[in-house]
Order: sequence, then structure tokens, then C-alpha cells
Amino acid sequence: MNNLRSTVAIVWRIAIPYFRSEDKVAGRTLLAAVIAIQLALVAIDVLVNKWQNRFFNALQEYSWDVFVWEIGVFVVLATAAVLLAVYQLYLNQWLQIRWRNWMTQHYLETWLDQANHYRMQLTGDAADNPDQRIAEDIQMFVQNTLSLTIGLLGQIVTLASFVVILWGLSESAPLIILGKELPIPGYLVWGALIYAIFGTALTHWIGSPLVDLSFQQQRFEADFRFNLVRTRENSEQIALLRGEGAERGRLLDRFGSVIGNWYQIMSRTKRLTAFTQSYSQAAVIFPYILVAPAYFAKMIPMGGMMQTASAFSSVQGALSFFVTAYRTLADWRAVVARLDGFERSIESAATLASQPHTVDVVHVADKDSIDLAQLLLKLPNGLPLIAADGFSISGNESTLVTGPSGAGKSTLFRAIAGVWPFGSGSISVPAHTKLMMLPQRPYFPIGTLKAAIGYPAEPDTFTSDKVKDALTAVGLPQLADRLGEEAHWNRMLSLGEQQRLGIARALLHRPQYLFLDEATASLDEPSEARLYRVIAEQLPETTIVSIGHRSTLHAFHDRRVELIRDGDRFSLRPTDQAAAADAAAGSGGS
Repeated sequence: MNNLRSTVAIVWRIAIPYFRSEDKVAGRTLLAAVIAIQLALVAIDVLVNKWQNRFFNALQEYSWDVFVWEIGVFVVLATAAVLLAVYQLYLNQWLQIRWRNWMTQHYLETWLDQANHYRMQLTGDAADNPDQRIAEDIQMFVQNTLSLTIGLLGQIVTLASFVVILWGLSESAPLIILGKELPIPGYLVWGALIYAIFGTALTHWIGSPLVDLSFQQQRFEADFRFNLVRTRENSEQIALLRGEGAERGRLLDRFGSVIGNWYQIMSRTKRLTAFTQSYSQAAVIFPYILVAPAYFAKMIPMGGMMQTASAFSSVQGALSFFVTAYRTLADWRAVVARLDGFERSIESAATLASQPHTVDVVHVADKDSIDLAQLLLKLPNGLPLIAADGFSISGNESTLVTGPSGAGKSTLFRAIAGVWPFGSGSISVPAHTKLMMLPQRPYFPIGTLKAAIGYPAEPDTFTSDKVKDALTAVGLPQLADRLGEEAHWNRMLSLGEQQRLGIARALLHRPQYLFLDEATASLDEPSEARLYRVIAEQLPETTIVSIGHRSTLHAFHDRRVELIRDGDRFSLRPTDQAAAADAAAGSGGS
């Protein structure tokens, strides 16, 4: 019961925002229409139940005129039922796509807001496969939620409608056992109730493991698919290392988890299906067994017996809703659990940056420098990494940051960009200032080359002539005629060409601060020098901050700072102070 209340609470939390959103009028109208049609279908079922009594009595009495009339009545009822069913499906699907559209936009917005997607990776929550949560689980949640809730509502109304009919039929067709009449009021209702309780209890006992198995199946499937994508994206490295055998074994191991869990689902589903099918088949004959003695005793006509069997079937079916829908319920509960986990991961990532003892990035007006005050950057596990206090990056003064591998140079850039929350202290950034970070391996979305270079701006932000000029400036004039070509540019181009495109992106966006995290490391030194001269010529107002190891970069920077080991962390010091510290350490050692 606690699990049921918890699931209902989660479903309410996930579902209700749509019906309070800007699309609430359309959503509520469509939902009301679907519910109204469901109630109308139940009303038709009640009319058909009464029709059965008259129709079969006409057959028993050989009444041709009544038979023909009832055929006409049935045609009218059947036509109405068909039309209602068609439009219920149509409106239900319309509601599904609108609801799914809103949820997808909402999840994309929260997942991609303020680098939440990146912080989820840092905390290990990226393994929850956000692509599957957004692409598949939302669709399954909307579809199954509507199917189950509308179905449950229909069964509740059916139960309320047919219990009254079945209770009255129990009086006209009393229970007879071994030729003796037993005066049990509403015995047909009690029989349906006992039958349904028995079936529901056994169904839950047999099928309850399917919830966890379904949850695990989706995780194993997502993990296998994710690794297939990684293999495709890293096909060059795999081919160069002759890693096909290792990759095949790794993928088959993950697929083995899919197969193993699927066999467990098969086994459990076989048992559940064996019971539910037996239960359904027995339900067909069970009401006839109960009322047959009364019929053969000529206490009720054939029409009464057929109406009784139909009403019993409706009541029993309503009470057995969880039996027939159990497999769908198991899948639905697994989807709800996954979406709940995804939402909690997003919330955790969003609150991480605003928690105390995190790095505070402050945008300050009327200043032209980036200042670090009492800054202590940490690793996600809490270990200290970089300490800096009173350090400034002045505007129009290019700076080169050096230090050993693993010292946290890239982490420092991430903190200045506002995406690294682990640590304490503050970073003051000039307000309304554009910062651009260029990593060693730049990102280009799949699409036209023009859109890829201009990213993250809209595709038409920069004219084709400006993009061509930028390509020529960075040494890629051969790509100028391919601006309209769509491709996966991170796979089509070498890393050196990608780095040149990254510089071309900077030339287009013209940021006030440009951070180059080994953004030219794949180029030879003469090409790297040419690019730095291009940046200096075309972006004279831009402050350059670089991470690099080559001594040739010194000539293109006004100042050099270095990360020096200082106990259990690294300290950021200008080169002259770093040299003095090294000399002092050497003297102390001797």
C-alpha cells in the first residue's frame, strides 16, 4: 500500500504541471472529452446488456418482429460505439502528443539549464541515460498514464453501473445448489467480488517481480545502446588499435546482461500469462455455472440468463482490472521510477551550484578584470585541487597558464565559466562580458558547416561572406564552398582542422575574453603561431588566456602564471614567484 501511495504521489508530481501549464486549456479540454467518451461507452455497454435480455427472449419465443427490431437497435448502438471509440482514440492520441511535447520541452530546458547536464556527469548521474529518459520514457509515461487512468475510470463506472443490475438479477435468478434454493442477497455480486480478489492476489504474487525486471531491462538496453554509440564515435581509434576483438567482447558482455534479464522476464511472464489466461477463460463459464440451475428450473428465461452472464462478466472484469492490466502496470511503474530518478538528478545538479561552500561566480559592473578571491577548487570527492587568492586576469593583458598535467588548469577555466561547483571562494567577472571557452576538442553539432562554425548562435546570425573570411583567416579556404553541406563534422575533419574551426568560431563571436584550453595543441608550431597572430590582428580588444605547454607560446602572451604544488594542492603564481619558490625549495633541500 505504501508503494502504491508513493507511486501515485510521484505520478501526480510528474503529470500535474502539464495541466497547469500554458497549454492547460487544450490539455484539460482533450482530457475531459476523452473521459466523457469513456462514460458514454459505459452507458452503451449498459444498454447492450439490457438489449441482450430482450434479444435472446425474442429468440426463445420465436418472435420475428421483436427480433428484427432488436437487430436495428443493435445496429444503432454498435454504430455509436464505433464512432465513439474512433474519436476517443483520435483525441487520446492528440492529447498524448501535446502532453509529450510539453514534457519534452520542459525536461530539455531543465536538463540543459545552467550546465545541469554537465554537473550530472560530475556527480555520476549521467549513467541514468538522459537520452532514454527524454526520448522513450516520456512517451511511455504519457501513453500508459492515460491508458491506465482512463481505463480505471471506465472500470469504476462500469462497476457502479452493473453492480446494481447484477444485484437485481440475483433476486430473479436465485442461487440453487443440489436442487435447494439458498437465499443469499446479491450472491452474483459477491461471487464476482470473491473471484476478482482471488485473481488479483494471485496475479500480484506471481507478477510483482516484473516491476524490477522491467526497470533493469531498460537500464541494460540503454547501457548497450550507449556503448554501441561510443564504439561508432570512436571507430578510428578502435581501428588504429586493432581493438575490434576487445570491443566485440565488451559489447557482447553488456548484451549478455540484456539477454539474461530478458530470460527472467520471459520466465515470469510465462507464469503470469498462464494464470491470467486461465483466469479469463474460467470467467467466461463461471456465471453460467452460477445461474444455470435457475434457468433449468425455468425460473428465468434465456434472455435473463444471457443478461446475467453479461452483467457478471462486466462486474468481474471491472474488479479484475489489475489482473488484466498487470503487465502494463509493471512497465508503467518502472517508467515512473526512472522519470522520478531523472528529475531528482536534475534537481540535485541544479541545487549543487547554489549550495554553501561552492564556488560563487559574481558578475560585477564597472570592472575590466576577472578576480579570484579566497578560491579553493576541489575534486568531486572533496579533495583540494587549486588555491588562489588575490589573483586577477586583467583586460587586454594576455595570460599563459602552465603547470604539470593533472594540476587542474582546465578545472580553473571551468570554474571561471561557472560550471565547476566544487570548492569555495568567489570569482568576479565583468558584467555583460562575453566569455568564450575553446577546449582542445571543440564541439560541432551535426548540421550544415555554417551552422556548426557559428554555434551556439542561430544559423543565420553570421553572413556566408563573414564565415568564409573566417575560414580563410584560419587556413581553411578549401571549406568555404561547403558551408551548406550537412555532416558530422567532428568525424569528418581531423582534430587540427577542428581546432582551426574553433578559432574561426571565436573570430565570428568576438568575445571580450577568450580562453584557449590547449585549443591549438594539435597544430604544428608555425601553424599555431600564425593562428595566434590572426587572433591578435582580428580581435585586438579581446583578452587571451591560454593553457599550453610549448615554450613558443610565451611570445604571444604578456604574462605567464604557473600552477605550483603547495602541499596537498596547487597554487596559482606568476612565473617570477614560481621560479623563486622553486629556488627556495631547492635551497631548503640542500
